[in-house]
Amino acid sequence: MTTREEFRGGTHMHVKKWFVAGVLMCALVLAGCQQSNVSDAAAGQAQETQTEQETPTDQKTQEEQPKNTVLRLAGGDTGLPNPFRHHPRGPGMAKMQLLYDSLLEKNEEGLIPWLAADWKMSEDGKVITFSLVEGAVWHDGEPLTAEDVVFTYEYYQKHPPVSNSLMADGGYIIESVKAPDSKTVQMTVRQPSATHLANIGFMRILPKHIWETVEDPAAYEGEDAVVGSGPFVMDSYNPQQGTYRFLAFQDYWGANPRVAAIEWVPVSDAVLAFENNEISLINASTDVLARYENQPDFTIDSKHSFHNYRLMMNMERRSEFQAIELRQALAYAIDREGLIEKVERGSGAIGSMGYIPEANKWYNPNVKQYDYDIEKAKALIGEASHTFSLIIGNDPKEVRIAELMKIDLDQVGITLNIESVDSKSRDEAVQKENYELALINTGGLGGDPDYLRVTYADEQATGLASTIPGYANEAINRLATVQRTEMDEAKRKELIDQLQEMIAEEVPMILLYGAVDNHLYRPAEYDGWMYRYDHNKTDHNKLSYLERNDQ
Repeated sequence: MTTREEFRGGTHMHVKKWFVAGVLMCALVLAGCQQSNVSDAAAGQAQETQTEQETPTDQKTQEEQPKNTVLRLAGGDTGLPNPFRHHPRGPGMAKMQLLYDSLLEKNEEGLIPWLAADWKMSEDGKVITFSLVEGAVWHDGEPLTAEDVVFTYEYYQKHPPVSNSLMADGGYIIESVKAPDSKTVQMTVRQPSATHLANIGFMRILPKHIWETVEDPAAYEGEDAVVGSGPFVMDSYNPQQGTYRFLAFQDYWGANPRVAAIEWVPVSDAVLAFENNEISLINASTDVLARYENQPDFTIDSKHSFHNYRLMMNMERRSEFQAIELRQALAYAIDREGLIEKVERGSGAIGSMGYIPEANKWYNPNVKQYDYDIEKAKALIGEASHTFSLIIGNDPKEVRIAELMKIDLDQVGITLNIESVDSKSRDEAVQKENYELALINTGGLGGDPDYLRVTYADEQATGLASTIPGYANEAINRLATVQRTEMDEAKRKELIDQLQEMIAEEVPMILLYGAVDNHLYRPAEYDGWMYRYDHNKTDHNKLSYLERNDQ
């Protein structure tokens, strides 16, 4: 286990009041977009904002101060960054996690201590006891105590957050939670599970003194709606422009922020904005990389994505998809290698019909394969013909994928009527199950394989693209339930392998491919980017913005 001392950049117990600032003014955004480098003016502006606050009596030393770096990233509205109002995709979740801490965090290897300095589990796996760190405070200066933790988990039971890992089999996984003292939290779960520690530890903690009187958190508009205990505070947010400005929290209890501020700014062309030094990082396409390769001023860090384009079938809306022959025919009829070549210029990986990608240690290479085979598809369909509507987002890649799939499926008597809408509308259609076929690109495939249960066997799941309307398989349901409570990893791996093989045979969802992420940045400007073991978007990872002593 990684200890607190190995990771922390120091504990700071200063107390000061911090109030959320108003909406970022358009002039400030435009000025920020025109900055070519991390300028003295920008750093000074961040410092000026900080010094306007109440000054603690014992200042940090110069060595402890965050660098005067202002990172700028491509913007876009991803919702108010609190646990109840951020958008469900990664960018919204990532911003929220910079403001709100959890009991545990994740680094490259696994779970690490965070608000919980350490923890222990009872022999029967039903009781987890967390010991909290000293000196943690909320952004408004109030101390963080075990009461806040108890309150959070009880509040989430009544008011589930956007990203909710505390439900399983239609019920709350926690049976009871109590605080024996101000620094100890004891949680009793309904039944032991290999997933409970991560699911409980990674949930964001709420300040009781703010939320205990809020009856509808999804509608709450108070200026303290983004007060967390994380390493950054929100200085401004403009939903119309999709801009955010976060400042380093100077009284943060743990690892020091490495930057003075993070700004998400509007850009019409991310590559051009990067070339003009308007943003600090991009995920570059393969045709852009050539101009930056072998140049010492730039770093290219490529990782297989834990995202995947997938074709979703609504079996309630169109009963034809209940036939396994049609589902398998669709899988054979789509040239997935061709999609990678034509859309990604060869930079990608075929999706596994067992759902877990090759980059995940739980991947089973022996699942049923669906190589492009028009004749097999025709044999499965026979003389039948079908017409389906396909809803997609308006991203150019999605449009191109849909066009290529339409050509492929025409060959086997399946006609696609493509409806392109903005991505937010497509996501809403998927969540509300208002579609026949849907093309969507979502992530989360690097995590614990219990997501197989959530996706294929949990009717109560609410995450984006995590349910298949009208699909049920009792054998998959049983196996998915058993694997969750198997504490022996080797035995659980056998169960997960079986589950992947069953899912690949059934093919309730068609996994098309995952692109390779090519993160491009200037190391002289900032070199703190890192990856979590279960997530390959470097700018979404909290530890990317913090000093680290565990390396």
